[in-house]
Amino acid sequence: MTTLRLILGDQLNPCHSWFAEVRPDVVYVLMEIHPEMAYVLHHAQKILTIVAGMRDFARQLKADGHRVRYIALDDPSNRQSLTGNLDALVAHYGATGVEYQEPDEWRLDEQLQTWSQEAPQRLGIPGHSVSSEHFYTERGEAAALFAGRKQWLMEHFYRQMRVKHHVLLDADNPKRPTGGQWNFDPDNRKAWKGSPPLPADWRTPHDHRALWQSLCDAGVRSFGAPQADQLAWPLNRQEALQHLDAFIAHALPHFGDYQDALTQHSWRVFHSLLSFALNTKMLNPREVVGRAERAWADRHAPLAAVEGFIRQILGWREYVRGVYWAHMLGYVDHNALGHTLPLPVWFWTGDTRMACVAHAIGQSLAHAYAHHIQRLMVIGNFALLAGLSPQAVHQWYLGVYIDAFEWVELPNTLGMSQFADGGLLATKPYVSSASYIQRMGDHCKGCHYQHKERLGPQACPFNALYWDFHLRHADRLQGNPRLAMVYKNLGKMDAETVQTIQAQASSLRERLDTL
Repeated sequence: MTTLRLILGDQLNPCHSWFAEVRPDVVYVLMEIHPEMAYVLHHAQKILTIVAGMRDFARQLKADGHRVRYIALDDPSNRQSLTGNLDALVAHYGATGVEYQEPDEWRLDEQLQTWSQEAPQRLGIPGHSVSSEHFYTERGEAAALFAGRKQWLMEHFYRQMRVKHHVLLDADNPKRPTGGQWNFDPDNRKAWKGSPPLPADWRTPHDHRALWQSLCDAGVRSFGAPQADQLAWPLNRQEALQHLDAFIAHALPHFGDYQDALTQHSWRVFHSLLSFALNTKMLNPREVVGRAERAWADRHAPLAAVEGFIRQILGWREYVRGVYWAHMLGYVDHNALGHTLPLPVWFWTGDTRMACVAHAIGQSLAHAYAHHIQRLMVIGNFALLAGLSPQAVHQWYLGVYIDAFEWVELPNTLGMSQFADGGLLATKPYVSSASYIQRMGDHCKGCHYQHKERLGPQACPFNALYWDFHLRHADRLQGNPRLAMVYKNLGKMDAETVQTIQAQASSLRERLDTL
């Protein structure tokens, strides 16, 4: 009597109840297959780190006494299909059942559900799913909370989660927030001017050149720098916990003040770099939130920093997951603004004269990472202003970032960044001219373009594109109360100025590759 238990590449959680006891009748299955490495073009570090993490997890399970079947990419028995491999393993082991943790991505969930429904008739065995035991919320919890609402406001969801899970609440009144307010975001918008000192990189590099060469030999395609000789992302829970300790000790106290800061002197500023470990389930969100809360209780970090960090995990992360499961499959096709331009070539090279964009894309290619302001207000901002295809932007984001899995990346990109869902997720398009980028960062100094200029060959492209964006989409956006000031300022422009801005923007959009 043998049960197969499937473990996916983002389910590297040794604390799952599956592993509480060693069972000789259970075989844990992990597999590397080409479709999972090629459904979009992925960053080299993303592929390498997930595969290295899977192999480390399999070794750990074996060391703990569990039975494990690991199918490497170049294994002669590998059918290069999730379900094809399952069929073969059922036959090989004479399995009497197959179990799997609920996948977080719709395509895998659909694939495994279909396989499980057909398994009793085809193979004579049952197949069923169990919880991944990771998230605060169930898949449909956000949809139930927002039932009947036209717009899904994250702040409403976040406050409900704080109360439900007893996070940062007043000790004397468990329905009131600690410090008397729910959100300290207005306090967390400082530009970094060179002080306090940025934390040193606390990650431990690994040499995985042999593994990377084997993946390349097996036909894996990728982009970005593999850094296989110094791969520094966590490969297991022990390393992830060390990263959590280092973030709490060295970066959390300043995270709040500078979470929106842009600087050419750092690719991570005071950000935690924990999203990959969270999204592969090496870390549980409850322990991360709990550590941040204790830092506030111990007076190690200010409340604004702790609340801002917790909001990203208990609020935003759970919220976008709810959006994803409520609106798939069709969500990926949304394009409310009708944007269709292809990505400029410098999305793959970082070779653009816009200093802020060159830095954000350059570090994405080098490290498979950019922090949320770089993703939203630099790269995403430009993509939206220029009118790039939201589907093309989505595929690039899904491929380039090490923490990008579709359930969290898709709503962030199509909804928050590109406004492609027409305002379900965001109350307005998140766009800005060069003034925001100049205010929050230091890229404009020394840039080829002039951030104060709207017109002319050296005018920052963000400026003309910003005003042109609102002109092009006035029918949809001018009734939005959050954009009243934008349209008031547009109304003050004479016709000649408007035409000149439109001509400048049109020229920019026709030669995006050369900017």
